[in-house]
Amino acid sequence: MIHDAQMDYYGTRLATCSSDRSVKIFDVKNGGQILIADLRGHEGPVWQVAWAHPMYGNILASCSYDRKVIIWKEENGTWENTYEYTGHDSSVNSVCWAPHDFGLMLACGSSDGAISLLTYTGDGPWDVKKISNAHTIGCNAVSWAPSVVPGSLVDQPSGQRPSYIKRFVSGGCDNLVKIWKEEDGQWKEDQKLEAHSDWVRDVAWAPSIGLPTSTIASCSQDGRVYIWTCDDPTTDNWNPKLLHKFNDVVWHVSWSITANILAVSGGDNKVTLWKESADGQWACISDVNKGQGAVSSVTDGQQNEQ
Repeated sequence: MIHDAQMDYYGTRLATCSSDRSVKIFDVKNGGQILIADLRGHEGPVWQVAWAHPMYGNILASCSYDRKVIIWKEENGTWENTYEYTGHDSSVNSVCWAPHDFGLMLACGSSDGAISLLTYTGDGPWDVKKISNAHTIGCNAVSWAPSVVPGSLVDQPSGQRPSYIKRFVSGGCDNLVKIWKEEDGQWKEDQKLEAHSDWVRDVAWAPSIGLPTSTIASCSQDGRVYIWTCDDPTTDNWNPKLLHKFNDVVWHVSWSITANILAVSGGDNKVTLWKESADGQWACISDVNKGQGAVSSVTDGQQNEQ
């Protein structure tokens, strides 16, 4: 079973990971699909893969039930295991690269309840920082915030660099969504967002388009998808809005690059696309049955039946 599939920055390569312990890389230029690498190193199902920004070369991270995170790097056309992190005591469920402004920095969420931050500065070994007990029972997902402080692109005097801030969001088996922030080199819990009544399966921080609003999507075993918004960075008040209550577990949420469309996939084997209307209401604009390839527009009537 394939657990994750991620396109690289340019959309020319596809990385997949599977229960068969493999990570595979395909060339998908010109509509084809050619296997160019079959990476072996994990000893259990591989849950997630993540591409680093291409300014650091061709680098891919993978995480597995075997408690390992592996960083793979392509050198002269050959993919090699360049770093193996074994600092977790249980399955590593999620990996996510920080915005490239912060260098090579990877967040890893594990079933042991901890979140690790791996950083490579270019010389010497990888630096490891760990947030122990980030989520009791376990962490299922991590997602980085945009690097620029909300609204700073709008308010910035010309010629001045925008302000940067290191933040990410996590979701766990304690039913919580948490926001973490780096202050003076230490990671601290910034916010605890409560709305879900079961395990939070995925979280996704929306890309920034320069506006003052920050947006996070979360989905859960409880069938609910929430959109969390913070309109004023100075108050840090986050408001949840229920996007939809599905009849089954919701596994994943993913934003479009312009942050106006959210893809949702769940236990009903459907992928649905949602868009916010001018009046702030979220509406389903299409649903895709996995493996069918057919896309149907969803009317309001159909939407209520899902």
